[in-house]
Amino acid sequence: METVSPLKPAEPRTRKLSIHVVTWNVASAAPPLDLDHLLQLDKQNLNLDMYVIGLQEMSCGIMSLLSDTAFEDPWSSFFMDVLSPLGFVKVSSVRMQGLLLLIFAKCQHLPFIQILSAKSTPTGFFGYWGNKGGINICLKLYGYYVSIINCHLPPHLANNDQRLEHFDWILEKQSFEGPDIPNILDHDLIVWFGDMNFRIEDFGLHFVQEAVKSQCYSDLWEKDQLSIAKRCDTLLREFQEGPLLFPPTYKFDKNSNNYDTSEKKRKPAWTDRILWRLKRQPHTDSSTPRRLAPHLSLSLRSYNSHMMYTISDHKPVTGTFDLELKPLVSVPLISLMPEGLWTMENAMLINYSLTPDFPSSPWDWIGLYKVYIDISDIPETEDQFLLCYYSNSLRSVVGISSPFKIQPQAFLEEDPLGEVQPQI
Repeated sequence: METVSPLKPAEPRTRKLSIHVVTWNVASAAPPLDLDHLLQLDKQNLNLDMYVIGLQEMSCGIMSLLSDTAFEDPWSSFFMDVLSPLGFVKVSSVRMQGLLLLIFAKCQHLPFIQILSAKSTPTGFFGYWGNKGGINICLKLYGYYVSIINCHLPPHLANNDQRLEHFDWILEKQSFEGPDIPNILDHDLIVWFGDMNFRIEDFGLHFVQEAVKSQCYSDLWEKDQLSIAKRCDTLLREFQEGPLLFPPTYKFDKNSNNYDTSEKKRKPAWTDRILWRLKRQPHTDSSTPRRLAPHLSLSLRSYNSHMMYTISDHKPVTGTFDLELKPLVSVPLISLMPEGLWTMENAMLINYSLTPDFPSSPWDWIGLYKVYIDISDIPETEDQFLLCYYSNSLRSVVGISSPFKIQPQAFLEEDPLGEVQPQI
């Protein structure tokens, strides 16, 4: 009798996710009318999968905080209004006074994004005040641990040592609930950005201004405090950054592109930065360099400032990344779909199945959501809907149905055989 060996499950294919990171000290300003350039919506065929948006110095007066507690803050509402019609969903957010961190993702990625933690680390007034510090969202993305940190470090040229201390302090305070979450330095990817407030040493105001005017940025790199610290600090050395090929992003007169003309005349500086760190494979042979894990890589597509925005004394900075990974999780924990034909007047049934290791809870729920589509691109005009399964234990959406329609009863009629058929 011939035996047939069982087929091996297919290896998950490599995925490439495009991630757009935004950092901006908005100096208490309200959102402008148009942020298409900042969000790269004016570029064709960009095909972004995720947005990571971090703001600093949002308005945080008593009345603003009370209003934002009762309602969505104006910046979050703005980004949701712009990105929702494009198929993005707000995955998570965290706020600490003037700091705000938002993560948006395309619907198809939601079952593979698990939010593990969202926390704040104040460093102002000996760690009791949140005007400075960091906020962090820790998640699992297709099975990989990813930490995203938005920070606002101490200002002024002379406070460089304090900035480095706060950088270390924010990192040390990133402890996570649950025995299965590794230390942040063991996460597969850390994306760290914000108003880091590092300045340019030694050179005088006139020299810096002339170097910026003539775009001789390389003359200033050697005296950039963050670049100096990365050469000396063992931990900072593991963080990467793109080349600073754009003008310093601080300090500007508001509503202009002129550097500070006030009495203080602050030297221009690259205060607003985006860094990242990939986990490296352990090695036993000290003679060979550590190599990046072959199943996860991050490449920087663009790193720019956006001079057209003048509402703040800072210019926003963006980084667009391509994250290539081999999914460790390739099947949703929950599969669900509507049972039969859904109409507005009949009972609606849902068929769903779950994986054997799924931690179900009586507090789980299934929601029905309208799919937002851009009718200028898609001729379909009838409303479409999605079913989403939310896991209370995992604090994440773990299953999404395919889009479907709910038929009004008026659109149904009997065929000659007496069966009810939808009218397409």
